[in-house]
Amino acid sequence: MTEPYQVFRGALPDVCSNDPSRMVFAGDAEGRCEVFTWDADTRTARQVTDRVGGTAHCAIDADAHVWWFEDDAEGDGRWWFRAFDGGPRLPGLPGAPAGQPRGLAVAPDGTVAAAVADADTTTLLVGRRGRAPRTLLRTPAPFRLAGISADGDLLVLAAAPGDDAAVTVLTTRGETVAVLPGRGEAPGPSRLWCLGFSPRPGDRDLLLVRESGHRYVLATWTPTTGTTTHPWCSFDTEVTARWYPDGRAVLVRQERHGRSLLHRVEPRTRRRTIVPTPVGSLLDAAPRPCGAVHYVWTDTGHPPEARATDATPLPPAGPQAVVPGHHTDLWTPVPGGRAHALLSLPERYAVVPPPAVFLVHGGPADHDRDAYDATVHSLVASGYAVVRVNYRGSTGYGPNWRRAFTDGVGHTQVRDLAAVRAELVRRRLVAGDATALWGVSWGAYLVLLALGTRPGLWRAGVAVKPVADWVAAHHATTPALRALDVRLFGGTPDEMPERYARSSPLTYAADVAAPLLVVGATKDTKCPPGQIRSYLEALERAGVPHEEMWLDTGHDGYDGAAHVSVLRRSLRFLHTHLPAAHRPAGPQRPPARLGGSRSH
Repeated sequence: MTEPYQVFRGALPDVCSNDPSRMVFAGDAEGRCEVFTWDADTRTARQVTDRVGGTAHCAIDADAHVWWFEDDAEGDGRWWFRAFDGGPRLPGLPGAPAGQPRGLAVAPDGTVAAAVADADTTTLLVGRRGRAPRTLLRTPAPFRLAGISADGDLLVLAAAPGDDAAVTVLTTRGETVAVLPGRGEAPGPSRLWCLGFSPRPGDRDLLLVRESGHRYVLATWTPTTGTTTHPWCSFDTEVTARWYPDGRAVLVRQERHGRSLLHRVEPRTRRRTIVPTPVGSLLDAAPRPCGAVHYVWTDTGHPPEARATDATPLPPAGPQAVVPGHHTDLWTPVPGGRAHALLSLPERYAVVPPPAVFLVHGGPADHDRDAYDATVHSLVASGYAVVRVNYRGSTGYGPNWRRAFTDGVGHTQVRDLAAVRAELVRRRLVAGDATALWGVSWGAYLVLLALGTRPGLWRAGVAVKPVADWVAAHHATTPALRALDVRLFGGTPDEMPERYARSSPLTYAADVAAPLLVVGATKDTKCPPGQIRSYLEALERAGVPHEEMWLDTGHDGYDGAAHVSVLRRSLRFLHTHLPAAHRPAGPQRPPARLGGSRSH
């Protein structure tokens, strides 16, 4: 391979358990996400896939067969595989129904399990590599295949973590072994996440994380002992975890206040230690043989790069750029706590304070990180301040913060955005008459709601693939997202019509005053195009100035050209309606540290 490539979307290479020098990863191929192999012994990469829409989902099994998911623009497709060193492209499970990927698991003995979802059902398939599978389960309830035991006999399915059947263990013959409820025995809110079986031969230990009160607690389950909670190993903010290859320890990645920490935990000896890593965010982390850890590190000023605590060569990163400007933190009092914002200020600007763009993260169960973002880079280089707010409902700040929707769906988050804006204006860090909003997916939904409910605050808005009409979106979206709507609102639109209407941007479309760019995707099943068109028609009737852009893609695109086209169109839109000073200016003094964080 001669053209540049890099680790893509922050995911580490997947490693062959029988030969750790053989890896597979999704990387950049001329602007598209494609699958590559990496031979650590020879330090060579080979491109495996080359598809117009790109390829993101991949894996490698114990026999070093490379797997990938080929989907169409709507996200429906099937699994394929080929040998690590090349050879023909073969169907992984011939005859399997097409659908959206909901998990792949391949045991060392060659047993293959896969889950796919369509508009109405999720299907669990079991078979052997390259052979027709049998259907083990088909249900309207959404779930994810979370793993297979080392002996190939047990499967684990993960549903919503608060469901009565949050985790289900069954045999590859279809017999139910255990159903673990999301709610625990202790009073108060509780949820349960499943993180997979131990890879150690002979083990059937299942790794779990339980939300208990105000913390997250590590837990394990076995067929003989049932569930064991480890209260000595709890965390105040969200975590995920992976088994070490020997099955004796667990690597826990904690997301805390926009940055990451790593912990090595040994459940049987009750030992817990910190794994040293640089300050910033870890987009992925995985334990390797002999106790080594591989991880993808980044911060706001530096693009992601794969690192290792041992000498294993990893795929090199692409061109390394340093984001200009000064990057710091801001904490703003809001009801129930303090909202954390990541603030990036341009190095040079002729207008003091500068215009600001609030980049609103999606989710809602997600958060902005001290991590590289190409949009932040572009905006800061154009002379804008960039503000990324972890409003109430975000992860990374504990269960209470994540559950805090005190003003209702969307309105709580919009209130926090307004509070952070007011604090920045009060400190003269951004211009009070020149602030805009930019978001994608749930973040785009908040952009539309903020422009309609607080029209005097914002000068412009960019909403990419938003929820614009809650009722229409609910009826047209995927089963998993309909279930999320029910949890957020406490029922369906028929059961809670007032709540859906109060939180729907369509309700406030006529009140929007700022110019608005709306980007939709014609094949989007998560934020369907029909409900976006209804919102645009409402803007047109009300005479609201707006522009629209349509992509011939689904919600989650892997083609860099589409991302670049949206970025360029959005920057042109902002330059028109929120001009940044492009005149040369002298360097500005870095801001004081806000909330005790560092500046670059």
